[in-house]
Formats: sequence, C-alpha cells, structure tokens
Amino acid sequence: MPDHIVLTSHPRASKTPHASGIHWGAATPQERGPLIGGLSQPATRNVIGTHSGAYSVYRALAVAAGHLQRDHKPDLTNTAPVASIGPHPQWGDPAKIISLDPWGHRVAEAFAGQIAAGMDVRPTIAITRAHINMPELCAAIAAGRLKPDGHILSANGDVRVTKAAIDPVWYLPGVAERFKIKESALRRALFEQTGGMFPELVTRPDLKVFLPPIGGMTLYFFGDVEKLGKPETKVACRLHDECNGSDVFGSDICTCRPYLAHGIEVCIEMAQQGGVGLVVYNRKEGRALGEVTKFLVYNARKRQVGGDRAETYFERTECVAGVQDMRFQELMPDVFHWLGITRIDRWASMSNMKHGALTAQGIEVVERVPIPDELIPADAKVEMDAKKAAGYFSESVPAMAELTVAKGRGLEE
Repeated sequence: MPDHIVLTSHPRASKTPHASGIHWGAATPQERGPLIGGLSQPATRNVIGTHSGAYSVYRALAVAAGHLQRDHKPDLTNTAPVASIGPHPQWGDPAKIISLDPWGHRVAEAFAGQIAAGMDVRPTIAITRAHINMPELCAAIAAGRLKPDGHILSANGDVRVTKAAIDPVWYLPGVAERFKIKESALRRALFEQTGGMFPELVTRPDLKVFLPPIGGMTLYFFGDVEKLGKPETKVACRLHDECNGSDVFGSDICTCRPYLAHGIEVCIEMAQQGGVGLVVYNRKEGRALGEVTKFLVYNARKRQVGGDRAETYFERTECVAGVQDMRFQELMPDVFHWLGITRIDRWASMSNMKHGALTAQGIEVVERVPIPDELIPADAKVEMDAKKAAGYFSESVPAMAELTVAKGRGLEE
C-alpha cells in the first residue's frame, strides 16, 4: 500500500484512546490535564503543533532519512529538575501565564500514571546546573568590581548557575486577550502567515493550545533559585533578546554583548548579597525580524547617502522589514509569573517597552540600571544616539497605551 498524507494532525477516527481536555489555569496539573503533542498516538493529541517546534523539521528529516523511529517516545528516567520551582499562585491564574506551560518541568512526576499507561506526554521545560565563564567577568574581577567568594564566583571567573530551557506553549484565548484582538483573527493570521502549516488553527476551534515553531528562552539563575517567590528575596534581572553577532562573535556595532555581560555582573552581585540574579535570554534574533533581515539593514544603513546616521537608524529597518520591531513584549512577563516574581529590585535594561510590559502585569521595578558609558563600543554610538533621541530610556516611563504607539518609533533594545 503506498504511503499517503493526511492534511491534519488530528484524525477523527482511530483505535487509540481519545484526547483529553485541557483546563488552562487550573490549580493542579491533573485538573489542567496533560498537553499531548507527540505523534505516536495521533488521536490522543490535544494541542496544535508538536513539541520542540523550532526543531520539528530536523526531526522530520531524521525520520525521512531513517535515523529516527517515527513513533519514538522519550525515556524520562533521571531527567527531573535539579531545583524546585513553584508552584506559585500565579500558576492558577489563566490570565497571568499564557505563553508557557507552568507545569512543563514537572511532567514526568505530575503525569507519571498517564506516561506509564503509554501516553506520550513530554516536558516543555528542563532545569539543570552548570558553570559559565566570560572574559568580561575576569576583567571585572581584575578591576575590583567583582570579588570572588569561592561559592558563586571563583577566582578564575567561573560562575555557578542553575539554568532552565523553556519551549513556548501558547494558550490562544489568552494570547488574543493579551493583545486585545479576536481569537479568530489570531488563528487566521497564524494559519496564513505560516503558509497553512497548521490547518487546525482554522479547522479545530476546540483545540486551544498551540506549540509554535519558534525559539524559546533560556534562564540563568545566580544564587538560590528556591528563594524566588518569597517577598523578602531581592532580585536582579537582565532580560536579553538574542543578538548572535554580538553575544557570540563580539561584533561591536551594538551594545548587546556588553549589556549582557554587565547584566550578569549585576546578577552576581545580587546573589553574593543573598538575593537571586536572573538572566532571561530570548531567542528573538534581530528584534524577531531574523538575522538575514538584520544584515540587510546593516548594509542599507551604511550605504545610504551621508552614511550611517542616528536619525535614519530605525527608518532603514522599517524600509526593509515593514516594521521596526516584532518582539512584542506583551508575552514576556509570563516567565516572571512562572517564577513567582512580583518585584525586581535591580533591572538591567534601558527598554521602556520591556519596563512597561512588566508593570502592566503588576510587577514592580524598583531600580533601572543603564549600561555604563565606558562599556559602550565606539561603533555602537549611532545605535545609542538613535535610541536616546527616540526617548528610549528615561526615568519617566510612558503608559502602555503610549508604548504601543512608541513601538512604531523603535523604543526597544
């Protein structure tokens, strides 16, 4: 019998057990129900898309090439989180967390019975421990800004961290509400702008959870993670959106790596004082426009008459991409709700949009920490001048309504 393709990930007829319902925002994982995005039992699936969405095409290639069994289910033995996070009261509020699964790191424990019975339930969050080391931290030690303590920070610059990887999980009614749009309009746009990749977006309104094919985020914790969510715990944070050219390869055209390193320094200081430092690293390369678009804009900026100038910095991005920024910080506060954070004592960011999105979700920001002038590369001066001219960083933070308008003017990192 020849192979055939079914243009839906949720066939109506099957001999396997039927999908279970999802009650988003329920107080316990069992009340909420498991999220099933595996492909081994299609009729049990209760989400749109598949796990590890950004890598699903590689998985398909591995299956096609014969390197991976199409019905493989992971063995989760000894994969449990190395640190305990939650539950926090915010997990039971369906309006607080809409872009990740708050129970995603507890799948093997919470749904052990279902997994033992053969259900393909998979984690969307993993938590482990490691050490990191950056040349900038060694320089900070040499300059006397950081002092090794032998526990969090070693004399050779090694920093002990706990880290978590989070895959996106979108509760579509909640996402629509956060953006003040109709769920039907959201579903239609997602369906059309992915070239019809997920027909269930428009054919299955009963499926409310979407595993989007985008990059997630990585969290780096400095200090005792289990102190988070306690009112007395002081928190320092750097929220950083990916910039591969600077973060990894050290390009000096922007302040991304310098600000990331400075944010880590602020986090280490807070951990050494008994608090917790947190770096949130989002996979949103080039303001979520992508690196190809980013490099095209670099060329357009440098080749324009008069050379690269602050007054045309954001205009050239819009000419190429149609918009200046597509990161949309409205979903960003979810990770802070997941961690039980209601107050950030030191916020290493210059972004009014990020600040506004946090405060709109009831998260207090006590102190905003700008990047020191001496850490700004010479070639990044155009970027900094453009952002300052746009009102990018000020002590007077505009309201969210103003920020929505400001988004079109590029008030973002």
